[in-house]
Amino acid sequence: MIQLQNIFKNFASQELFKNLNFKLNAGNRTGLVGRNGSGKSTLFKMILGEEIPDSGEIIIPKNYKIGTLKQHLTFSESTLREEAALALEEEMKYDVYRVEKILFGLGFSGEDLEKDPLSFSGGYQIRINLAKLLVTEPNLLLLDEPTNYLDIVSLRWLKNFLRAFEGEVILITHNRDFMDSVCTHTMGIVRKNIEMIQGNTHKFYEQLALNDEHYAKQKIAQDKKVKELEEFIAKNKARASTAALAQSKVKQLEKMELMEDLAFDSSLAFDFNFKESPAKVMLEVEDLSFGYTQENLLFQDISFSIKRGECIGIIGKNGKGKSTLLNTLAGELKQLSGSVSSHPSVEFAHFGQTNIARLHPNATVIDEIHSANVKLSTQVIRSIAGAMMFSGDAADKKVSLLSGGEKSRVMLGQILAREVNLLFLDEPTNHLDMESIEALTEAIQNFEGAVIIVTHSEEMLRRVCDRLIIFARDGAEYFDGGYDDFLSKIGWEEDEVEEKVKVAPKSTSKESKKRRAELVRERNKLTSPLKKKVEKLENKIMEVEESLTGHHEELIEASNAGDSASLMELSKIVSKEESEVEELFEELEVEQNKLDEIVFEYEEKIEAL
Repeated sequence: MIQLQNIFKNFASQELFKNLNFKLNAGNRTGLVGRNGSGKSTLFKMILGEEIPDSGEIIIPKNYKIGTLKQHLTFSESTLREEAALALEEEMKYDVYRVEKILFGLGFSGEDLEKDPLSFSGGYQIRINLAKLLVTEPNLLLLDEPTNYLDIVSLRWLKNFLRAFEGEVILITHNRDFMDSVCTHTMGIVRKNIEMIQGNTHKFYEQLALNDEHYAKQKIAQDKKVKELEEFIAKNKARASTAALAQSKVKQLEKMELMEDLAFDSSLAFDFNFKESPAKVMLEVEDLSFGYTQENLLFQDISFSIKRGECIGIIGKNGKGKSTLLNTLAGELKQLSGSVSSHPSVEFAHFGQTNIARLHPNATVIDEIHSANVKLSTQVIRSIAGAMMFSGDAADKKVSLLSGGEKSRVMLGQILAREVNLLFLDEPTNHLDMESIEALTEAIQNFEGAVIIVTHSEEMLRRVCDRLIIFARDGAEYFDGGYDDFLSKIGWEEDEVEEKVKVAPKSTSKESKKRRAELVRERNKLTSPLKKKVEKLENKIMEVEESLTGHHEELIEASNAGDSASLMELSKIVSKEESEVEELFEELEVEQNKLDEIVFEYEEKIEAL
């Protein structure tokens, strides 16, 4: 258990934390949310002793071990096994199996154990660092964006690992689905302090909205009182008969702790500029194949079409060819065989991970966005820049001065400027915060054109994708269904089982494989009705919350209008809906726990084989 008491922290003239307090109890897995720049990483550094608060106290129990994921580490050993084993403590230095188990879970194979750590890609080097952290078995894990560079299979493994972790966790991630599936509590940096609740991010933001509404009403009441006091003082301080009374009002005013105005953080605003098209089918792909040699194809004979209003997700492990397929569809790579055709009216925009290099270093944000559509006026371009959080002077910054995340927002701004009806999006959520990812997800859902997207976000896949292209084993295949259909009918477990078979001698017998298949079938039979129940509850919660939002707005209008009859009626409705949401969340938690228990039980049985 750690505790932060009365923490104040300033950077130059900016006050980051003001009288911040929080306590992390035993077993808490806590998601830390807050806008970019709110101080999440600084809070981690203070817990680690890398930053010192200006005042206040950080209490950490004796012999309490804190582990954190380092984004940049140098590798000193010649093999992956030896490098990861460096993290083992002296009394466990021969327990290399602990290291291997974690490495396999993170997607490394038996052959990889003998490879040089420097031979792996940047994403896999991050995984090596993560493995070294997990090997140390700390009491508290501080994880700052551990989901970066991890593919879906590794994310699912890490999710289960953290759920089973017996210590405490504080997690920063923009992957909302990952955070909600792992964490027991959510805390946020809100107006220089910490607010914390038991529950997921949806419950946290719902509570935050209610708190803000209550605060705003208190602020209005206080402002009214202050105005009355100031007017009384102004009228009576000069008159001898009332001067003493006026002076007492001055003291009353001085003692008041004035409430600050609510500060609302800006969010990205997405509204894709749809170009009308008479075409129903936006893209037709027939027998598409690509490889850097004929003998080593990344994918072959892929065929599909995408209609207006549809979204296709491209999913799979890293390094399998997802971005290559998207680049081939966008015409940036030439296929070995097959065809990609579209209607003459189709205009597409491509957000690619390598496209940042095409931004001109000496151009400004405004210049780059304007270059995407020179027909737009300066006012419209500045409006788009503002939507991408480049307002005022920030819109005139040169590209060379921008961070990677800011450059990504410039590229998104270019796409918003274009008139398009087909979007190719490669990991568009990278560098975006949670609120901005939500805005992007809604924009994709509302886009009238077609979208083909590469993403590791399971929540986004569930919400936007009608069909999938799955990279698994040796190639890619088209799947006519959404992400949950894929999980129930195929799932990622088969890939994980195959990988464990390669590295675990026990799994080579026919009997073992047969028993493994039986366990997978048993598990799917037990989890299928629970998954449906969880999905039904989630949809019902969203439905009631949407209604609740509308009634909250009506309640505010009735309050402002002084309509007491409507106010009473709406208050009853709101109270009923709030109770219903709370009950649904409680029911959801029960069903989700049942589902998790079954999954964990069968994963242990499968792993034992």
